[in-house]
Amino acid sequence: MKPIKLLAIPALLLSLYGAPLSLLHAAEAAASAPAGATAVPQIAYEKYTLPNGLEVILVEDHKLPVTAVNIWYHVGPANEAPGLTGFAHLFEHMMFAATKHVPRGLADQLLEGAGATDSNGSTDFDRTNYFDTVPSNQLELALWTHSDRMGYLLDVLDQTALTNQQDVVRNERRQSVENAPYGIVQEALFHQLFPKEHPYYASVIGSHADIQNAKLDDIKDFFTKYYGPNNATLVIAGDIDKARTKALVTKYFGSFKRGPDVAKPSVVTPPITAERRIVVQDRVELPRVYMGWLTPPAYSKDDAELAMAAQILAGGKSSRLYKSLVYDKQIAQDVGADQGSSALTSMFTIDATARPGHTAEEIEQALNAQLDALRTDGPTEKEVERARNTIETAMLSQVEKVGGHGLANLLNKYNQYTGDPGYLAKDIERYRQVTPEGVKRAVDQYLKNQARVVVYGVPGTPDLGAEVPTPAPGKMAAEPGTAINADEAWRNAVPKAGPEPKFTLPQGKSFTLKNGLTVIHNYNPTVPLVASQLVIRSGSGANPVAQPGLSSFTAQLLQEGTATRSAPQIADDVAQLGAFIGAGSGVDSSYVQLTALTATFPQALDVLADVVLHPQFPQDEVERQRASRLGALAQQRENAGAVAARVEAAALYGPQHPYGSTQLGSEAALKATTRADLQQFWQQHYLPNNAALIVSGDITESALKKLVEAKFGDWKAGKVAASVKAVPQTSKARLILVDKPGAPQTAVRLVTIAADRKTPDYAPLQVMNAALGGLFTSRLSNNLREEKGYTYGVRSQFQYRTQPGPFSIAAGVRTDVTGPAVSETLKEIRAMIAQPLPAKELSNARNSQVLSLPGQFDTNASVSASMANTYVYGLGLDYYSKLPQRFAGVTAAQVQQVTKKYLQPEKLIVIGVGDQAKIAPQLAPLNLAPVEVRDVEGNVK
Repeated sequence: MKPIKLLAIPALLLSLYGAPLSLLHAAEAAASAPAGATAVPQIAYEKYTLPNGLEVILVEDHKLPVTAVNIWYHVGPANEAPGLTGFAHLFEHMMFAATKHVPRGLADQLLEGAGATDSNGSTDFDRTNYFDTVPSNQLELALWTHSDRMGYLLDVLDQTALTNQQDVVRNERRQSVENAPYGIVQEALFHQLFPKEHPYYASVIGSHADIQNAKLDDIKDFFTKYYGPNNATLVIAGDIDKARTKALVTKYFGSFKRGPDVAKPSVVTPPITAERRIVVQDRVELPRVYMGWLTPPAYSKDDAELAMAAQILAGGKSSRLYKSLVYDKQIAQDVGADQGSSALTSMFTIDATARPGHTAEEIEQALNAQLDALRTDGPTEKEVERARNTIETAMLSQVEKVGGHGLANLLNKYNQYTGDPGYLAKDIERYRQVTPEGVKRAVDQYLKNQARVVVYGVPGTPDLGAEVPTPAPGKMAAEPGTAINADEAWRNAVPKAGPEPKFTLPQGKSFTLKNGLTVIHNYNPTVPLVASQLVIRSGSGANPVAQPGLSSFTAQLLQEGTATRSAPQIADDVAQLGAFIGAGSGVDSSYVQLTALTATFPQALDVLADVVLHPQFPQDEVERQRASRLGALAQQRENAGAVAARVEAAALYGPQHPYGSTQLGSEAALKATTRADLQQFWQQHYLPNNAALIVSGDITESALKKLVEAKFGDWKAGKVAASVKAVPQTSKARLILVDKPGAPQTAVRLVTIAADRKTPDYAPLQVMNAALGGLFTSRLSNNLREEKGYTYGVRSQFQYRTQPGPFSIAAGVRTDVTGPAVSETLKEIRAMIAQPLPAKELSNARNSQVLSLPGQFDTNASVSASMANTYVYGLGLDYYSKLPQRFAGVTAAQVQQVTKKYLQPEKLIVIGVGDQAKIAPQLAPLNLAPVEVRDVEGNVK
């Protein structure tokens, strides 16, 4: 699996299925919808099977000129042998190694150069998947890549590739489990739910010992058993011609031999008959409580009832646990609940993090009280209705996106678990049939105290087990491969792209109210949903110097009470409509985002208008949110990556610059902020002549104009307070260390101040960044991950702002190679300065920027975000239509020039958050003087 950046998506959408795309227009399904219910789009799919057993599912949808290729192998940890935990996940990584006709790294280079998006793989307990979204004229390239993995991996697989991926996966474990707050605590929950011999006992990623002990023969045997065409399902969805696609599938997959038949795992999951408890120490400040139960498998009886129970218990601010533990008692920082549905058994889990000053015991008692009440009295009809509406909107939101965890992946999931790729309507109907009595019965039957596991995660020194040595690097002699399928010489040729599809990026239409409010509209009737955001052109850049975090604090209070609605009423009203609403602040803007069904969008927009125009900032709510933000600061101190980001801001800009702090601000400023401060920021910046309402979805321009005039027409314009102009006070240090004793990884950053959003260098900077560290096939990724195995992932990026923003290279690297990792990073930057990019590398980086643009407009939310960007920075609605030409014109000389201009190695500040005693000696030979030591707040010690 490649490292990925997660976007801010409502948690419910992720926990249900991920996020799919295109189907039929909703009107085509309206006739079959129950009275009063939202019409469910019907998935127009075709399913067939090749003679060798490969299942194929096709969906033709021409909304965007992109095509998703998504293949599921029906194998995961459920199929692992004892002593080989994490093997399925390790093998997922092996599938990205070289194959007979595709040398190592070539597939990723070609796909990124072709404009692929959502290109990755993943493993869960029951399956492993691989997916790419490509411009529709590059479908054959994706099929060539996936088919060579299926048919010809073993022909060239060797120990060198295995050793490298063992290093990468072990770094992934350090990053996602051992160096992540509560990572080992959550893993302990699974260890208590299942006996050691059960395939769900271990984390999907497995243990260091088992990963390191994997042998090449094990890999070959695993591939032979589980990676035949008869144990896979291929979904191709999007802008395709079915007849041509079928011919291509036959060409690339039809000649492969059928593998051995794969029996479904036969595993007995022993019930839990007496409560199990454990306390786990971790490098955290705040205690957390996990509870877990074994529940019915995915899509079986009571699975939907328990998913509804999870939503009722912890599905946002209208949920019972939020209202009780977070809002009323104020003892919890956050709460969560999930019905984790899997094939052998499901796992219902609850987690809650204590606020500073509160204990795990308090949290458990409060959780018990809410569980007892739900078991005894069950939910109300309104609670069930709210949960159902929210779940339904989340499910329908998934029919926007074709690739990634979208439509193609959803069809594969439905196919594996139900045998019906078009199960969406039946899935929604499952939830429409749930009753309060059904939820009460399921909770009482399955969520008993004697049938649960309780895990406390508390501050302390974690036990990570005995250190498993990492073998010294070295090249192994190539070994003869194992051929399963006959060679076909034509596969040596890279497929040529088809004719370039015609496509115009959405740019929307704009109109302005008399009070100065800008409205930008994009009509998209594909699904019965509307996404919108009200954007204020003021963010943390407008914070007074002495009040870092003020813009974010103000945005957070918007949903906490208006003249006519209390905070709980706002949450209940939004949930009742099946909508999602959220507010926040960035560096240059603040926003309130809304997603709703077309039918309920007018009522939901009324709530959005209310929280923006009439917030009251009640004193008791100010205190609640102050406590929440103080808790969030404590959580931030637990996370090495968050600490590195905080230190970056402080070191680059200093305390007298609004960019010198993260959105939470400082503890001192947070404690000093008054209700009057929040009101003043709102009064000075939340003005219609400083705002835009961006709307994308199933609503016409005329209907939108009427709504906007009615809800925002009386909003009074005013004078907008100027943003703060300040000169950065950048640290003179070349190396900044933050001590995290015992940390298994170092969070490394190399940072400098670079360019603003309107820089004429934008296009060459983006192309340069793609080649250096922005792409998976970038120089830094190839060096630090693929060649040396120092890290799970490394990434570089420019943060463009109104004033010049930072450039950063960030990675989590193994503690013992921190010095070499920094040295290699500096070497790659110097190489970019010394020589212009070779023609092939330039073309790949440039094309990746141009050809991936359509994939960035595949949901209403992404369209809305892009249009908000043009408003905040004054780029013009035609900005994206002109951007491809700007990228296409970038030259190697321009790339070299901007590298010299912005990335001078002697001006880069190196930040290391890790075990100082171990990493400082490694960094000393690099002569990065002067050296500073800072604390986790970013202050110089």
